[in-house]
Amino acid sequence: MTEHTATVHKATKHDSGIKHVSGRARYIDDVPEPAGTLHVVPGMANIASGRIKSLDLDPVKQAPGVVAVLTVEHIRGENDTSPAGIADDPVFAEHEVTFHGQALFAVVATNRLAARKAARLAIVDYEADAAPILSVSDALKADSEILESYQFLRGDPNAAIANAPHRLTSGMAIGGQEHFYLEGQIAMAIPGEDGDMTVLSSTQHPTEVQHVVSHILHIPLHAVTVETRRMGGGFGGKESQASQWAGIAALAAQVTGKPCKLRLDRDDDMIMTGKRHDFEVSFEAGFEDDGRLISVDTVLAARCGHSADLSLGVNDRAMFHSDNAYYYPDVRIKSHRLRTNTVSNTAFRGFGGPQGVLFAERMMDDIAIETGLDPLDVRKANFYGQDDRNVTPFGMVVEDNIIDNVVSQLEESSQYRRRRGEIDLFNQTSRFLKKGIALTPVKFGIAFTLNHLNQAGALVHVYTDGSVYLTHAGTEMGQGLYIKVAQVVAEEFGIDLDQVKIAATVTDKVPNTGPTAASSGSDLNGMAAKAATDQIKARMRAFIAERFQAQEEDVIFADNKVSAGGSSMTFGELALEMHLERISLSASGFYRTPKVSWNRDEIKGRPFFYFAYGAACSEVLIDTLTGEMKVTAVDLLHDVGKSLNPAVDIGQIEGGFVQGMGWLTTEELVWDDQGRLRTHAPSTYKIPSASDVPEHFVTKLYESAGNQEDTIYRSKAVGEPPLMHGISVFSAIYQAVASIKPGVKPQLNAPATPEAILSAIASMEPS
Repeated sequence: MTEHTATVHKATKHDSGIKHVSGRARYIDDVPEPAGTLHVVPGMANIASGRIKSLDLDPVKQAPGVVAVLTVEHIRGENDTSPAGIADDPVFAEHEVTFHGQALFAVVATNRLAARKAARLAIVDYEADAAPILSVSDALKADSEILESYQFLRGDPNAAIANAPHRLTSGMAIGGQEHFYLEGQIAMAIPGEDGDMTVLSSTQHPTEVQHVVSHILHIPLHAVTVETRRMGGGFGGKESQASQWAGIAALAAQVTGKPCKLRLDRDDDMIMTGKRHDFEVSFEAGFEDDGRLISVDTVLAARCGHSADLSLGVNDRAMFHSDNAYYYPDVRIKSHRLRTNTVSNTAFRGFGGPQGVLFAERMMDDIAIETGLDPLDVRKANFYGQDDRNVTPFGMVVEDNIIDNVVSQLEESSQYRRRRGEIDLFNQTSRFLKKGIALTPVKFGIAFTLNHLNQAGALVHVYTDGSVYLTHAGTEMGQGLYIKVAQVVAEEFGIDLDQVKIAATVTDKVPNTGPTAASSGSDLNGMAAKAATDQIKARMRAFIAERFQAQEEDVIFADNKVSAGGSSMTFGELALEMHLERISLSASGFYRTPKVSWNRDEIKGRPFFYFAYGAACSEVLIDTLTGEMKVTAVDLLHDVGKSLNPAVDIGQIEGGFVQGMGWLTTEELVWDDQGRLRTHAPSTYKIPSASDVPEHFVTKLYESAGNQEDTIYRSKAVGEPPLMHGISVFSAIYQAVASIKPGVKPQLNAPATPEAILSAIASMEPS
């Protein structure tokens, strides 16, 4: 039976969509500055590793417009911005520099230009280390681990590989990725009475910012209010790393007693903030004649940077998703977390999952080359199944597996088999141009693996005219979370969507929030908002039932009215009547994700509430003389359960795909041998543009009866899983290169830039 709804499951425009395209959406830099606002710019270290022998800031202090210069001495509390409680990420480096671009001090001036000019005048005497640790290889040689290694183990993978009919050894380098949000890191701090501090922050985690500001300023949490109305993109880059800049702005406001704003320049932002973790992956596999795996043994080595940041969770999730949609009978997945003299890598859409999935897909392609089978057939042979083939390497049973149905539908709708045959014929006759096609699956776990983050709160007020005020723990970074939660509230009350006021996320309205991350924003905050509306509706039902002499279960909320027993009144009339009778029209809702639990030490539990599934079919054309590549066709099919808002979800799927494609094709991060990031501007760092999207780009939602778990209106998360559809492009490139010499595995690393493609082609020639 089809559920009838008035607001949810409907394609509804983004609440700020018109404001975005017309320039009327207000970001922090658009907020009118209070009188006397000062501007803050950090001063950066220009070595990657060494000690500070002396720091002369007198030229900075004497520069025009400078009001104050902040150093460690101004910090009343803790000189730390780390999110993990390890206390390894200082606000300002005091004695030791651990990466190029690290903040040493901050200039507070009457205008931003004056502050920027002054910040360059510091005279710093360093004792620089001769050889900073910059790469995964450097760190492995130096045994430079920032966190202990960790592994999943089932069976005896080494013995199983040794006894397998077929074996392969392979590996690859996986590059990082710059978040490249449109709005850079920014915060404005406004001091209040009694030492209070209000901070406007472009952050995915207002509570984390609240904690960091509290610790730096040495004031209680109740004295710090953090507000986030919207971000101009986040992608994980503002989950933990917005805190430092908010903390410095707040410190400046505490020291000067004036409102203070810090907005990083684009180049400085790219130099001073973390990226997606880059990996070096090596693996062995044993398999049958039909490509079915017997055993897998892989090592994932990640560059974490100079501090731990969120690297524990990121690398764990890479391990959790190293199986993707495939069953590994005997398996070892081992992870090394490495300290380097580079900026700390951090959360990025997928949170390590994409790196794990990319390894799994590379292994499928390598097995296909070894066996001569179609890569899709190898993938299908290894899908999770039933009974003894449905347990992950970390011991969780896959209960909701639909991957075979999703892939089979896309295989048919994309005409994969026909196109594959045509491409094989093309490659046999085309000397310099080669085509590739790949259909890759995605299985992505939804929930925070740090269990206490799986909670959210919401606050709902109904006013006497029937209008509704809504705020919750989630933050809006353009992904459409606010409109989805508003749709839930409108649906529950049976009122028009425009009756619901979507308010900013503020820590004094909903306390102790988690980050908007792990694709859980709608799951958590939608349920929390529903919990609040349920309380108010219960009071309304009781009131209406008594007023109309009806049963509470007969009360209906629909069409801006509340009805029972043949009588009705408008929602606004009901609100006014209840107010006159002194009945509360406000409620705080709370939700905690059920079923999830994960004991990391024992490698036991259920880290994910459910899985989201999808598949992508991409076709590419490469020029073997220049390494140039063009994506010529894309077909996407993605599982969102019963979509809360199909228009928003399709936008997320398409955007995620393009971002994933960029990670694996054009977005190359380059550090020189002194640890300086050389790709720190749009002129040297290439994200996909509109022209990189092919004319044939078909996106469909998988038709679903809904999430089998009790999620908000049976929907599924959509934020992160689609990014991994971009892996189909990389796989197609790999297959195009492999077609040059059938049976030989190219050494293609990510991103597959023209240089990487030419290198892979060269790797197939005899040395």
